[in-house]
Amino acid sequence: MRQYLVAIHHPDNYDPSLEDEAMDRDISALNKEMIAAGIRVFAGGLRPASDAKSLRAKADGKVMITDGPYMEAKEHVGGFWVLEAADMDEALAWGQKAAVACRAPVEVRPFYLMEDIAKLKSRPLQTKA
Repeated sequence: MRQYLVAIHHPDNYDPSLEDEAMDRDISALNKEMIAAGIRVFAGGLRPASDAKSLRAKADGKVMITDGPYMEAKEHVGGFWVLEAADMDEALAWGQKAAVACRAPVEVRPFYLMEDIAKLKSRPLQTKA
């Protein structure tokens, strides 16, 4: 089984106070369904991107900390689930349910497995012609 990130995207100016009871009920029901199916590893909602701190390593080894998100964008991850699913199709089925419950765009992306990383490290470097 592979783990998948199911990320909910919100516009930069998203106002969580606009979420109604029906949406809260739908998300709660989805969480319960995921737990019952045994696929939910972790779930969390994120505060606005404006509350973020970004850290960048400098050449001298020091780390610079700045206010705000790493990248300026019109959308940011507003919350996410980490799911353990048999394959991308199963993860996408849960992602579809998340898009409906959250009334927002969703991205589904697999995590690397250790064997994926080993394969990447063992491949010869490819150069562009």
